Amino acid sequence: MALTLTDKDDDVPLILTVEGDDSIHLAPDEEPEQRTPNENGGGYDIINSAPVPTAGVQDYRAQHSSHKHSWDMNYQEAAIYLQEGINNDKFFTHPKNTRALAAYLFAHNHLFYIMELLTGLVLLMLSLCEAPAVPYLRLDIYVHATLEIFTLVMVVFELAMKMRWLGFHTFIRHKRTMLKAFVLLVQFVEAIVVLVRQTSHVRITRALRPIFLVDCRYSGAVRRNLRQIFQSLPPFIDILVLLLFFMVIFSILGFYLFSPNVSDPYFNNLENSLVSLFVLLTTANFPDVMMPAYSQNRASCVFFIVYLSIELYFIMNLLLAVVFDTFSDIEKRKFKSLLLHKRSAVEHAFQLLINQQRPYGISFKHFEGLMRFYKPRMNARERLLTFKTMNKSNTRLLSLKDFYNFYDIVGLKWKAKRSREHWFDDLPNTAFLIFKGINMLAKSKAFQFAMYFVIAVNGFWMLIETFMMKEGNFFSRNVPWSYIVFLTIYGVELLLKITGLGPIRYFRSGWNIFDFSVTLFAFLGLLVLAFDMEPFYFIVVLRPLQLLRLFKLKQRYRNVLDTMFELLPRMASLGLTLLIFYYSFAIVGMEFFAGVLHPNCCNTSTVAESYRLVNRTVGNQTFISEGYYYLNNFDNILNSFVTLFELSVVNNWYIIMEGVTSQTSHWSRLYFMTFYIVTMVVMTIIVAFILEAFVFRMNYSRKNKDAEDDKGITFEIEILKEEVEALLEIYKQNVAPTSWTSSLQKLCAAMDRNRQTAMKFIGRRSRTKSDLSIKMYEEEIQEWYEEHAHKQRQQHQERALEDFPPTRNTAPPTRELRQRSQTVI
Repeated sequence: MALTLTDKDDDVPLILTVEGDDSIHLAPDEEPEQRTPNENGGGYDIINSAPVPTAGVQDYRAQHSSHKHSWDMNYQEAAIYLQEGINNDKFFTHPKNTRALAAYLFAHNHLFYIMELLTGLVLLMLSLCEAPAVPYLRLDIYVHATLEIFTLVMVVFELAMKMRWLGFHTFIRHKRTMLKAFVLLVQFVEAIVVLVRQTSHVRITRALRPIFLVDCRYSGAVRRNLRQIFQSLPPFIDILVLLLFFMVIFSILGFYLFSPNVSDPYFNNLENSLVSLFVLLTTANFPDVMMPAYSQNRASCVFFIVYLSIELYFIMNLLLAVVFDTFSDIEKRKFKSLLLHKRSAVEHAFQLLINQQRPYGISFKHFEGLMRFYKPRMNARERLLTFKTMNKSNTRLLSLKDFYNFYDIVGLKWKAKRSREHWFDDLPNTAFLIFKGINMLAKSKAFQFAMYFVIAVNGFWMLIETFMMKEGNFFSRNVPWSYIVFLTIYGVELLLKITGLGPIRYFRSGWNIFDFSVTLFAFLGLLVLAFDMEPFYFIVVLRPLQLLRLFKLKQRYRNVLDTMFELLPRMASLGLTLLIFYYSFAIVGMEFFAGVLHPNCCNTSTVAESYRLVNRTVGNQTFISEGYYYLNNFDNILNSFVTLFELSVVNNWYIIMEGVTSQTSHWSRLYFMTFYIVTMVVMTIIVAFILEAFVFRMNYSRKNKDAEDDKGITFEIEILKEEVEALLEIYKQNVAPTSWTSSLQKLCAAMDRNRQTAMKFIGRRSRTKSDLSIKMYEEEIQEWYEEHAHKQRQQHQERALEDFPPTRNTAPPTRELRQRSQTVI
């Protein structure tokens, strides 16, 4: 059935938008109703996905002969809803008048996002040149203070635009923005004080600077990570309290048992007892902490065995289990929330795109108007393909049920479907048979297993070669014959696959791209060895990556690698989240401990040998005895990051803690213990995230054994020539720009050239975790939708009772005109 593209009926929007705060002239017997945007951001209601008729529109229509402007505003507002649905932005943040609209448009473009990102990064990097500064990056106080004030002024401008867009009352309701404003005020006052006094002072509040980076649009993944960390805290704190409770009990018990031993420095008072057992929890001081007591009484080992069994092997693993369970539940609730939020956004957009004559569907004309604002770079051919893909009923209108699939379809990449199965189908018969044979060989199981055998032999041979290498002679001046042989085999395999499958089909597979990259690096490594290019010897080290192809043999290994590649973007955001915590602790560490640690600084402590730097003379030779731990200091931001990373690894971390404590105060231990607990929280969340992703993938694989995930999401749509010609005629009548019609003209010319009356297109996109979750929870999703619809009905009834309380003499108004509330680009 051909798609009807013309709209000859009355085309009045079902929901009219009133610009600014201008009032509407009502009939003499009508009273203007006071409407405020509801919790979804608009001043209209959605009941069970059914449109709400708007009466009395003729008066308004008589005053506004052209509805084009009204439709453009509706298109733009519908685009906002859809953008906010995908971004998970709350609907109450819509701009509510034309002044707010301009600010919203300015605050929602990539230039503004880049400005936010740059201001956040500049404020963070100021710590490189502020005292205590990195020696070669030190700036004068006047310079870095002026730069800081200028950057903070930019943040003031950003917040001013947000306030203009949100309005004062909504602005103060936004918790993250208010926190940013408070930190901005504190930073501003301190920067001015530094500039006036021309000297630095203790500024612990610099540890709050990451807030400016976290609030940036590009840091959405970091904000989600922080939100999940805070949501996981309640069960984490419960188990942590249990862990600390047992630690205190054992500290008291250890003090009573081992303090009589004067040679035991670990339990001579309650503070040392508590600190020793805290460090023992990380196993950094084991068995050193046990040996003084063990030397006096062999039975004392029972104390340490019981403590470690309860704290380390039971409660710590219980902590991970609880966090994993909580994290899995949070992930599911987050998916549900976003899914329903996107559904609400689609419902809001649908109401703005229907008209009074056809309140049950969206025509192509209005869908195209929407896409001009939602995805301006999408050409007319892609808009037509997207509309036809959504239109499951194959009618002239998109129903709400069809429109619910908007997010799944709008991201498809469209390409014309090839009429040939293989790239060599049009070649002469002899050439066709040759390439067909190569195609069959490249796809055969025997060929694949033969290559796996070659890779295994290559790995075994590399192991032997590496074992036989002499120290310091890692790279031979001559190219090994084995290198040439195996590279030749890999090169032949590469050529056979590209020739048999065709370049497009070959590079469509991620594994083939990996094989090509590894083979290319191996060839570059051959050139490096052949021409003795020593600076590039690192390329040769990449040869063992070829062994990763063996993981394709087993489904479980493929799942592990697929999960690993899927996790890379999220792991990057988690790493950035950890760096933000590092930054805050580094600032605090520099403020309190800068210049504290130096050679021979801790002669009175139990870790003095680790900080020793002395010259020792043996015979006629002088040796330097160096402990090196004085290098782990807080003298600048870079040194602080290295020190904090060493503390995260927890191997001998107590040496750094005791060194700082000996030079400052015993209260300094709180800094190191707090850092350990915070990093333990973040690392536990990271481990829980990896476990959840892997378990989810395993469960999905079991539930969908026949699913071909490698192909992603694929749709096939046919376009008729008469549809293209009809659409071109509409564009011609409306004097549309050439850029709109060029893609359709090319399509029409291609059909004429090939004498086709129709052409098929394939739309593809990669499969996301959201797609996998929809399949995993498809039975529960229907319950969520029913619950969501029921909740919306209840909310509508409550609003109706609030706005129009039932009385005998009052009837509900007969009209509902909506003030502009939001827009987007």
